Amino acid sequence: MTADCVPFAYADYHKDYLKGRPIAVACPKLDNLQFYVEKLTEMIKLNNFSSIEVLVMEVPCCNGLTQAALMARTNSEMNFPIKVTTIGVRGENFGTKEM
Repeated sequence: MTADCVPFAYADYHKDYLKGRPIAVACPKLDNLQFYVEKLTEMIKLNNFSSIEVLVMEVPCCNGLTQAALMARTNSEMNFPIKVTTIGVRGENFGTKEM
């Protein structure tokens, strides 16, 4: 799952994160996050996810995307790691943490 602005900021997005992976794109500031929580919950239940990686920008509004993934995991009643990678507004990768 990625914030819709991440690919614009991170030059190697396609090579490093997209190739060979399914993707969900959202904007936690402008979109209805509850819709994404429900949709992601169903995706998890139907596909038996082993992990999710969430790519967010360093801006505060992107925390909503992480929260949506965490809520979807809880709602699905499954337990798997969620990795959150933070990208800076100048394209720098600030690293990944696991939740």
